[in-house]
Amino acid sequence: MNKRVFLSDKEVADHLFPFAQTRHAAEIRIGILTIRQKWEALLQRPVTLLKSNEQAPADAIVFAANILPTAGFVKSIFDASGEPTGEPDYSQVKILQYPWHIFQWNDWALREDFQLITKNRQSAAIPETVLTTNPGNIFIEPGAMLNHCVLNASTGPIYIGKNAEIMEGALIRGPFAMGEGALVKMGAKVYGATTVGPYSMIGGEVKNTVLLGYSNKAHDGYLGDSVIGEWCNLGAGTSNSNIKNTASDVSVWHFHSRDYMRVGLKCGLIMGDYSRAAINTSFNTGTVVGICANVFGEGIPPKFIPSFTWGNKGLSLYEFEKALRDIGNWKKLKNQMLSEEEIKQLKHIFGQS
Repeated sequence: MNKRVFLSDKEVADHLFPFAQTRHAAEIRIGILTIRQKWEALLQRPVTLLKSNEQAPADAIVFAANILPTAGFVKSIFDASGEPTGEPDYSQVKILQYPWHIFQWNDWALREDFQLITKNRQSAAIPETVLTTNPGNIFIEPGAMLNHCVLNASTGPIYIGKNAEIMEGALIRGPFAMGEGALVKMGAKVYGATTVGPYSMIGGEVKNTVLLGYSNKAHDGYLGDSVIGEWCNLGAGTSNSNIKNTASDVSVWHFHSRDYMRVGLKCGLIMGDYSRAAINTSFNTGTVVGICANVFGEGIPPKFIPSFTWGNKGLSLYEFEKALRDIGNWKKLKNQMLSEEEIKQLKHIFGQS
Protein backbone atom coordinates (compact mmCIF):
# COMPACT_ATOMS: atom_id res chain seq x y z
CA MET A 1 0.00 0.00 0.00
CA ASN A 2 1.36 3.44 -0.95
CA LYS A 3 2.36 5.56 2.02
CA ARG A 4 0.81 9.00 2.24
CA VAL A 5 3.09 11.97 1.58
CA PHE A 6 2.78 15.03 3.81
CA LEU A 7 4.36 18.46 3.19
CA SER A 8 5.27 20.60 6.20
CA ASP A 9 6.20 24.30 6.15
CA LYS A 10 6.69 24.60 9.91
CA GLU A 11 10.40 25.45 9.65
CA VAL A 12 10.33 27.45 6.42
CA ALA A 13 7.35 29.85 6.47
CA ASP A 14 9.15 32.85 8.01
CA HIS A 15 12.02 32.46 5.55
CA LEU A 16 9.59 32.80 2.63
CA PHE A 17 7.96 36.06 3.78
CA PRO A 18 5.66 37.51 2.54
CA PHE A 19 4.33 34.60 0.46
CA ALA A 20 4.12 31.87 3.12
CA GLN A 21 2.17 34.12 5.52
CA THR A 22 -1.01 33.93 3.42
CA ARG A 23 -0.63 30.38 2.06
CA HIS A 24 1.02 27.12 2.89
CA ALA A 25 4.54 27.16 1.44
CA ALA A 26 3.59 24.23 -0.82
CA GLU A 27 1.00 26.51 -2.50
CA ILE A 28 3.72 28.87 -3.79
CA ARG A 29 3.91 28.90 -7.57
CA ILE A 30 7.26 28.59 -9.32
CA GLY A 31 7.53 27.56 -12.95
CA ILE A 32 4.03 26.62 -14.14
CA LEU A 33 2.74 24.74 -11.10
CA THR A 34 2.61 25.23 -7.36
CA ILE A 35 4.89 23.00 -5.29
CA ARG A 36 1.91 20.88 -4.21
CA GLN A 37 0.80 20.47 -7.83
CA LYS A 38 4.30 19.31 -8.80
CA TRP A 39 4.22 16.60 -6.12
CA GLU A 40 0.75 15.43 -7.12
CA ALA A 41 1.60 15.33 -10.83
CA LEU A 42 4.74 13.31 -10.17
CA LEU A 43 3.15 10.93 -7.65
CA GLN A 44 -0.19 10.70 -9.50
CA ARG A 45 -2.02 10.97 -6.18
CA PRO A 46 -2.90 13.70 -3.66
CA VAL A 47 -0.49 14.93 -1.00
CA THR A 48 -1.49 16.36 2.37
CA LEU A 49 -0.42 19.77 3.64
CA LEU A 50 0.52 19.84 7.32
CA LYS A 51 -0.40 22.93 9.32
CA SER A 52 2.14 24.21 11.82
CA ASN A 53 0.26 22.69 14.78
CA GLU A 54 -0.42 19.29 13.17
CA GLN A 55 1.46 16.01 13.36
CA ALA A 56 1.60 13.50 10.54
CA PRO A 57 0.67 9.85 11.19
CA ALA A 58 3.56 7.68 12.33
CA ASP A 59 3.67 5.71 9.08
CA ALA A 60 3.57 8.79 6.81
CA ILE A 61 6.41 10.23 4.77
CA VAL A 62 6.98 13.92 5.52
CA PHE A 63 8.95 16.35 3.37
CA ALA A 64 9.65 20.03 3.80
CA ALA A 65 7.19 22.04 1.74
CA ASN A 66 9.95 24.11 0.12
CA ILE A 67 11.45 21.17 -1.80
CA LEU A 68 10.86 21.48 -5.55
CA PRO A 69 10.42 17.82 -6.56
CA THR A 70 11.53 16.28 -9.84
CA ALA A 71 10.95 12.94 -11.53
CA GLY A 72 14.45 11.84 -10.56
CA PHE A 73 13.86 12.76 -6.92
CA VAL A 74 10.56 10.86 -6.75
CA LYS A 75 12.21 7.84 -8.39
CA SER A 76 14.83 7.85 -5.63
CA ILE A 77 12.06 7.71 -3.00
CA PHE A 78 9.57 5.19 -4.42
CA ASP A 79 9.74 2.09 -6.57
CA ALA A 80 7.40 1.37 -9.48
CA SER A 81 4.69 0.12 -7.12
CA GLY A 82 4.86 3.29 -5.02
CA GLU A 83 6.66 1.76 -2.04
CA PRO A 84 9.60 3.59 -0.38
CA THR A 85 13.00 2.52 -1.70
CA GLY A 86 15.57 4.31 0.42
CA GLU A 87 17.24 7.67 1.00
CA PRO A 88 16.02 10.54 -1.22
CA ASP A 89 18.51 11.89 -3.75
CA TYR A 90 18.53 15.60 -2.90
CA SER A 91 20.93 16.33 -5.77
CA GLN A 92 17.83 16.06 -8.00
CA VAL A 93 15.97 19.02 -6.46
CA LYS A 94 16.19 22.66 -5.55
CA ILE A 95 15.11 23.92 -2.13
CA LEU A 96 13.24 27.22 -1.96
CA GLN A 97 14.96 28.88 0.99
CA TYR A 98 14.24 32.56 0.29
CA PRO A 99 11.54 34.46 -1.65
CA TRP A 100 14.02 35.69 -4.27
CA HIS A 101 14.76 32.06 -5.18
CA ILE A 102 11.33 32.07 -6.87
CA PHE A 103 12.53 34.29 -9.73
CA GLN A 104 16.13 33.07 -9.59
CA TRP A 105 15.07 29.46 -10.20
CA ASN A 106 12.03 30.10 -12.38
CA ASP A 107 13.93 29.26 -15.58
CA TRP A 108 14.79 25.80 -14.23
CA ALA A 109 11.28 25.27 -12.83
CA LEU A 110 9.56 26.30 -16.09
CA ARG A 111 11.55 23.75 -18.08
CA GLU A 112 10.86 21.00 -15.52
CA ASP A 113 7.12 21.73 -15.40
CA PHE A 114 6.80 22.02 -19.18
CA GLN A 115 8.14 18.49 -19.59
CA LEU A 116 5.88 17.22 -16.81
CA ILE A 117 2.67 18.84 -18.07
CA THR A 118 3.06 18.23 -21.80
CA LYS A 119 4.39 14.65 -21.77
CA ASN A 120 2.39 12.45 -24.15
CA ARG A 121 -0.04 15.30 -24.88
CA GLN A 122 -0.90 17.16 -28.08
CA SER A 123 -0.90 20.96 -28.18
CA ALA A 124 -3.78 22.89 -29.68
CA ALA A 125 -2.97 24.27 -33.11
CA ILE A 126 -0.96 27.48 -33.38
CA PRO A 127 -3.04 30.09 -35.29
CA GLU A 128 -1.68 31.04 -38.72
CA THR A 129 -1.33 34.71 -37.74
CA VAL A 130 1.16 33.90 -34.95
CA LEU A 131 4.85 34.22 -35.82
CA THR A 132 6.86 31.48 -34.09
CA THR A 133 10.40 30.24 -33.65
CA ASN A 134 10.82 26.59 -32.63
CA PRO A 135 7.07 25.84 -32.56
CA GLY A 136 7.72 22.32 -31.28
CA ASN A 137 8.63 23.95 -27.97
CA ILE A 138 5.24 25.70 -27.68
CA PHE A 139 2.21 24.14 -25.99
CA ILE A 140 -1.26 25.68 -26.12
CA GLU A 141 -4.15 24.46 -23.96
CA PRO A 142 -7.76 24.35 -25.27
CA GLY A 143 -9.61 27.65 -25.32
CA ALA A 144 -6.50 29.85 -25.48
CA MET A 145 -6.74 32.85 -27.82
CA LEU A 146 -3.77 34.36 -29.62
CA ASN A 147 -3.41 36.26 -32.86
CA HIS A 148 -0.76 38.47 -34.52
CA CYS A 149 1.81 37.98 -31.74
CA VAL A 150 5.40 36.67 -31.72
CA LEU A 151 6.40 33.56 -29.78
CA ASN A 152 10.13 32.79 -29.70
CA ALA A 153 10.68 29.39 -28.07
CA SER A 154 14.29 29.02 -29.20
CA THR A 155 15.48 30.15 -25.76
CA GLY A 156 13.04 28.01 -23.77
CA PRO A 157 9.55 26.48 -23.82
CA ILE A 158 6.34 28.51 -23.99
CA TYR A 159 3.20 27.27 -22.24
CA ILE A 160 -0.19 28.95 -22.75
CA GLY A 161 -2.92 27.86 -20.34
CA LYS A 162 -6.59 27.15 -20.80
CA ASN A 163 -8.65 30.19 -21.86
CA ALA A 164 -5.59 32.46 -21.66
CA GLU A 165 -5.21 35.29 -24.18
CA ILE A 166 -2.26 36.95 -25.89
CA MET A 167 -3.28 40.15 -27.66
CA GLU A 168 -1.90 41.39 -30.95
CA GLY A 169 1.59 42.84 -31.10
CA ALA A 170 2.87 41.05 -27.97
CA LEU A 171 6.46 39.82 -28.14
CA ILE A 172 7.25 36.78 -25.97
CA ARG A 173 10.57 35.02 -25.51
CA GLY A 174 10.74 31.73 -23.62
CA PRO A 175 10.89 30.21 -21.18
CA PHE A 176 7.43 31.56 -20.45
CA ALA A 177 4.14 30.34 -19.00
CA MET A 178 0.71 31.79 -18.47
CA GLY A 179 -1.97 30.10 -16.41
CA GLU A 180 -5.67 29.64 -16.98
CA GLY A 181 -7.49 32.86 -17.85
CA ALA A 182 -4.31 34.97 -17.87
CA LEU A 183 -3.88 37.90 -20.27
CA VAL A 184 -0.92 39.46 -22.09
CA LYS A 185 -1.95 42.87 -23.38
CA MET A 186 -1.24 44.54 -26.74
CA GLY A 187 2.37 45.34 -27.49
CA ALA A 188 3.77 43.76 -24.33
CA LYS A 189 7.47 42.83 -24.35
CA VAL A 190 8.06 39.71 -22.27
CA TYR A 191 11.42 38.12 -21.62
CA GLY A 192 12.06 34.75 -19.97
CA ALA A 193 11.92 33.38 -17.44
CA THR A 194 8.44 34.75 -16.73
CA THR A 195 5.31 33.16 -15.26
CA VAL A 196 1.93 34.89 -15.44
CA GLY A 197 -0.21 33.05 -12.90
CA PRO A 198 -3.90 32.24 -13.36
CA TYR A 199 -6.19 35.21 -14.08
CA SER A 200 -3.28 37.68 -13.98
CA MET A 201 -2.58 40.28 -16.66
CA ILE A 202 0.62 41.93 -17.85
CA GLY A 203 1.54 44.77 -20.17
CA GLY A 204 4.61 46.91 -20.82
CA GLU A 205 8.00 45.27 -20.30
CA VAL A 206 8.37 42.20 -18.06
CA LYS A 207 11.43 40.05 -17.49
CA ASN A 208 12.25 37.06 -15.26
CA THR A 209 9.19 37.63 -13.06
CA VAL A 210 6.57 35.45 -11.37
CA LEU A 211 3.00 36.66 -10.75
CA LEU A 212 1.49 34.04 -8.45
CA GLY A 213 -2.10 34.65 -9.63
CA TYR A 214 -5.02 37.12 -9.89
CA SER A 215 -2.66 40.13 -10.09
CA ASN A 216 -2.32 43.00 -12.55
CA LYS A 217 0.63 44.72 -14.12
CA ALA A 218 -1.54 45.90 -16.96
CA HIS A 219 0.22 49.01 -18.28
CA ASP A 220 3.56 50.36 -19.45
CA GLY A 221 6.47 50.30 -17.06
CA TYR A 222 9.23 47.80 -16.26
CA LEU A 223 8.95 44.79 -13.95
CA GLY A 224 12.00 42.58 -13.73
CA ASP A 225 13.58 39.95 -11.48
CA SER A 226 10.53 40.16 -9.27
CA VAL A 227 7.83 38.12 -7.52
CA ILE A 228 4.30 39.48 -7.18
CA GLY A 229 1.76 37.77 -4.91
CA GLU A 230 -1.95 37.26 -5.51
CA TRP A 231 -4.51 40.08 -5.75
CA CYS A 232 -1.87 42.76 -6.32
CA ASN A 233 -2.16 45.74 -8.67
CA LEU A 234 0.62 47.91 -10.09
CA GLY A 235 -0.63 51.26 -11.38
CA ALA A 236 0.20 52.59 -14.84
CA GLY A 237 3.83 53.57 -15.26
CA THR A 238 5.01 51.67 -12.20
CA SER A 239 8.55 50.35 -12.57
CA ASN A 240 11.24 48.73 -10.48
CA SER A 241 15.00 48.85 -10.54
CA ASN A 242 16.57 45.39 -10.70
CA ILE A 243 20.28 46.30 -10.62
CA LYS A 244 22.18 48.93 -8.65
CA ASN A 245 23.90 51.81 -10.44
CA THR A 246 27.16 50.53 -8.96
CA ALA A 247 26.51 46.99 -10.29
CA SER A 248 27.25 45.68 -6.81
CA ASP A 249 25.29 43.02 -4.93
CA VAL A 250 21.69 43.83 -4.00
CA SER A 251 20.67 43.62 -0.34
CA VAL A 252 17.09 42.56 0.49
CA TRP A 253 15.17 42.60 3.77
CA HIS A 254 14.91 39.09 5.26
CA PHE A 255 11.94 38.81 7.59
CA HIS A 256 13.17 35.86 9.65
CA SER A 257 16.54 37.36 10.55
CA ARG A 258 15.20 40.96 10.71
CA ASP A 259 18.18 42.08 8.64
CA TYR A 260 19.28 42.66 5.06
CA MET A 261 20.82 39.83 3.05
CA ARG A 262 22.89 39.96 -0.12
CA VAL A 263 21.05 38.13 -2.89
CA GLY A 264 23.29 38.62 -5.92
CA LEU A 265 23.54 41.09 -8.77
CA LYS A 266 19.84 41.44 -9.53
CA CYS A 267 16.61 41.67 -7.57
CA GLY A 268 13.58 43.82 -8.27
CA LEU A 269 10.31 43.84 -6.33
CA ILE A 270 9.06 41.26 -3.83
CA MET A 271 5.38 42.07 -3.14
CA GLY A 272 3.00 40.17 -0.85
CA ASP A 273 -0.66 39.35 -1.47
CA TYR A 274 -3.32 42.10 -1.62
CA SER A 275 -0.75 44.91 -1.97
CA ARG A 276 -1.04 47.73 -4.50
CA ALA A 277 1.03 50.58 -5.92
CA ALA A 278 -0.23 53.90 -7.33
CA ILE A 279 0.55 55.12 -10.85
CA ASN A 280 4.19 55.93 -11.62
CA THR A 281 5.51 54.33 -8.44
CA SER A 282 9.28 53.75 -8.70
CA PHE A 283 10.52 50.85 -6.60
CA ASN A 284 14.17 50.71 -5.60
CA THR A 285 16.38 47.70 -6.24
CA GLY A 286 15.47 44.80 -3.96
CA THR A 287 12.31 46.27 -2.40
CA VAL A 288 10.12 44.05 -0.20
CA VAL A 289 6.44 44.94 0.28
CA GLY A 290 4.43 43.06 2.87
CA ILE A 291 0.79 41.94 2.77
CA CYS A 292 -2.05 44.38 2.03
CA ALA A 293 0.08 47.52 1.70
CA ASN A 294 -1.25 50.50 -0.28
CA VAL A 295 1.86 52.20 -1.66
CA PHE A 296 1.50 55.79 -2.87
CA GLY A 297 3.10 59.20 -2.41
CA GLU A 298 5.97 61.30 -3.70
CA GLY A 299 9.48 59.98 -4.11
CA ILE A 300 10.87 56.45 -3.98
CA PRO A 301 9.29 54.16 -1.36
CA PRO A 302 11.44 52.56 1.36
CA LYS A 303 13.16 49.25 0.57
CA PHE A 304 11.01 47.50 3.16
CA ILE A 305 7.30 48.32 3.45
CA PRO A 306 5.56 46.40 6.27
CA SER A 307 2.19 44.70 5.95
CA PHE A 308 -0.92 46.90 6.19
CA THR A 309 1.02 50.07 5.37
CA TRP A 310 -0.90 53.10 4.08
CA GLY A 311 1.26 55.40 1.92
CA ASN A 312 5.04 55.37 1.79
CA LYS A 313 6.22 58.31 3.91
CA GLY A 314 4.85 58.21 7.44
CA LEU A 315 4.17 54.47 7.09
CA SER A 316 0.69 54.86 8.55
CA LEU A 317 -1.37 51.79 9.36
CA TYR A 318 -4.05 50.70 6.87
CA GLU A 319 -7.38 50.62 8.76
CA PHE A 320 -8.42 46.97 8.92
CA GLU A 321 -12.08 47.33 7.94
CA LYS A 322 -11.15 49.65 5.07
CA ALA A 323 -8.50 47.15 3.94
CA LEU A 324 -11.10 44.40 3.82
CA ARG A 325 -13.50 46.57 1.81
CA ASP A 326 -10.77 47.45 -0.67
CA ILE A 327 -9.69 43.82 -1.07
CA GLY A 328 -13.33 42.88 -1.62
CA ASN A 329 -13.64 45.53 -4.33
CA TRP A 330 -10.61 44.19 -6.19
CA LYS A 331 -11.87 40.62 -5.91
CA LYS A 332 -15.20 41.60 -7.44
CA LEU A 333 -13.34 42.72 -10.56
CA LYS A 334 -12.39 39.07 -11.12
CA ASN A 335 -15.74 37.66 -9.96
CA GLN A 336 -14.38 36.49 -6.61
CA MET A 337 -15.30 37.16 -2.98
CA LEU A 338 -13.27 37.54 0.20
CA SER A 339 -13.77 34.36 2.23
CA GLU A 340 -14.16 34.03 5.99
CA GLU A 341 -10.91 32.05 6.11
CA GLU A 342 -9.08 34.89 4.36
CA ILE A 343 -10.54 37.45 6.75
CA LYS A 344 -9.44 35.37 9.73
CA GLN A 345 -5.94 35.05 8.29
CA LEU A 346 -5.68 38.76 7.49
CA LYS A 347 -6.86 39.69 10.98
CA HIS A 348 -4.06 37.60 12.44
CA ILE A 349 -1.48 39.29 10.20
CA PHE A 350 -2.92 42.72 10.99
CA GLY A 351 -2.55 42.02 14.72
CA GLN A 352 1.17 41.39 14.18
CA SER A 353 1.70 44.53 12.07
